[in-house]
Amino acid sequence: MISHLSDFYIVTVGFALCVQVIMADFLDTTEIKEALQNNNQALAVDKIKKLLEKAANTPLNIGITGESGSGKSSFVNAFRGVDHRDDQAAPTGVVETTTEVRAYPHPSYPNVTLWDLPGIGTTRFPADQYLKHVGFERFDFFIIISDTRFRENDVKLAKEIQKMGKKFYFVRSKVDNDLQNAQRSQRNFDVWSGNDDDVISWDTGLLKEGVQAPQVFLLSNFELRRHDFHCLHATLERELPEHKRDALLFAMPNMSLEIIEKKKEAFKSKIPQYAFVSAACAAVPVPGLSVAVDGALIAGVVQQYKTGFALDGPSLQRLADSTGVPLEDLTSVVRSPLSLNTIDKTFILKFLLQSAAVAGSMLAEEGLKFIPLFGTLVASTLSYKVTEKALLDFLHMLAEDAQNVFKRALCCMNSSV
Repeated sequence: MISHLSDFYIVTVGFALCVQVIMADFLDTTEIKEALQNNNQALAVDKIKKLLEKAANTPLNIGITGESGSGKSSFVNAFRGVDHRDDQAAPTGVVETTTEVRAYPHPSYPNVTLWDLPGIGTTRFPADQYLKHVGFERFDFFIIISDTRFRENDVKLAKEIQKMGKKFYFVRSKVDNDLQNAQRSQRNFDVWSGNDDDVISWDTGLLKEGVQAPQVFLLSNFELRRHDFHCLHATLERELPEHKRDALLFAMPNMSLEIIEKKKEAFKSKIPQYAFVSAACAAVPVPGLSVAVDGALIAGVVQQYKTGFALDGPSLQRLADSTGVPLEDLTSVVRSPLSLNTIDKTFILKFLLQSAAVAGSMLAEEGLKFIPLFGTLVASTLSYKVTEKALLDFLHMLAEDAQNVFKRALCCMNSSV
């Protein structure tokens, strides 16, 4: 008996400490604390859910600029996982197609917006006025794209961005074209050296022109998984403010198993927050409230997982369109019923109740919450653990499906070459 009481004490104290840690992560918990102090758990839960939603919708604005025809629009489409023939695609062409600032929200994460900016060489504005013209302040960072060389305008723009204290990154696009041309002409091609006298090229040249610590990445807009895109993402991940990193990560296309694993870990880190919402609801002595909230809460989080792993219907179709791999081939490797079914509260509860252990815990939780203090603590702890385990299990399932889809797409693309 003493052992059981000791175990219970450890669990409940551990739960209380977990609550304190989670609450400390929020920017402003004043309203939540007041609601809990006034014994208004329902209001507290509502406030917590709104804070979680706010954290999931952190805005990220990326300015894409460069000279005419450098591949800005192609980069915007590739980053968003959108085929150039899609209605949501940025128009591409061999001539400058961007004459004004255009916003291209991510199709799955509209809080992440790539802004296709007019080439600085096509405007009447000098570099310092150009930034005011395009609305400098709205952007979290800039990507300056060049297809074959960085020119004087690129350097002027970088120096002005530098003066204003924002981050910028040089991207050398169309590297695949250069490599193919080098092979055709049977000559060596050093992608770091440049080939023309008027090229302001790479780190050394940019440093000589007064650009401090330039960061240059070599990319192909048609094969993001190759060359330096992983380095670019790692750099952005390291240099972005913490609250912006997940917004960038979840909007990234699944171009590698490493990216999928990073998404999985980011989702996993948020599970304690959702489990706390469940636990707080379990403390409210209203019949059926906890089960109803748990079902709706878990369904909402699972849908976030599907979107983040690009397993929702629209994302899978965009992947099929952009890779040329039939949709049926991609979905044939999906194993979890979560991926290809509509996720709602009813589906989640039915799925959960297939487990006798989960069904028993939820039933016990409903009865215990009406026992003052002791029962409430046990019910909250049970609810926390059930939600935590369910979300972990669902996360593993969907991450595995995302890995299988990626491998299938890659295999089909390689076999067609």
